[in-house]
Amino acid sequence: MRAPGEPLAVTTGANVTYDVAVRDTVTGRTTAYRHASGPAHHTHPTASVVKLGILAALLLRTQDTGREPTSHERASAADMIERSDNDAATGLLKVVGGAGGLDAAHRRLGLRESAAAESWGLTRTTAADQLALLEAVFGGGTTPLSERSRAFVADLMTRVVPDQAWGVSAAGGAPALKNGWMPLSANGLWVVNSVGRVTAGDRDILLAVLSGGHPTKDAGIALVEAVARAAVSAAGGAR
Repeated sequence: MRAPGEPLAVTTGANVTYDVAVRDTVTGRTTAYRHASGPAHHTHPTASVVKLGILAALLLRTQDTGREPTSHERASAADMIERSDNDAATGLLKVVGGAGGLDAAHRRLGLRESAAAESWGLTRTTAADQLALLEAVFGGGTTPLSERSRAFVADLMTRVVPDQAWGVSAAGGAPALKNGWMPLSANGLWVVNSVGRVTAGDRDILLAVLSGGHPTKDAGIALVEAVARAAVSAAGGAR
């Protein structure tokens, strides 16, 4: 694995930080890169990428109790992933037991450094943890998610509405993704994140890009897409 402290050759603004992790699902090779303009921030706010974790937590809960998601839960999950509906996320977080329930699900799914928050967009995470979550959905190894649950998550991630389908999709084809974006009240700078699976070359790539310090959402999207392309190319999976 390449050292996570080594940045990619991507031009960033003065306040911008990013954390990216890439996994080739054929070889299993993982690479990671991190850039911080000031003191390094080990974890990043998730913004709406936490909705992927909330969905996984919901499905673990339904599996544990031996039931299928209700029609309301399925509709809320679709709204939460496809359109990034905030009310749906708030409702489903309550179903899974709030921040404590989400933390418990994260640990079962292999996320070791994430910390959930009741104000779910302020949940903290790392690119490595988000890669572990993607592996639980798309990887070929052992996962607590059933095949049916994994297929449900993957399907929703391919149906994200067009104006939210930016981000890791810039690094390959046939994307399945979830993005997150929000300005921080403390400084007005934007958090912009993107996680998902893309096809690059002849194989599937799992990719998580977390970033912050952007003056605008559009600036953050441009940076995330540049980082995604550079990371996949450096990992040997250029489109």
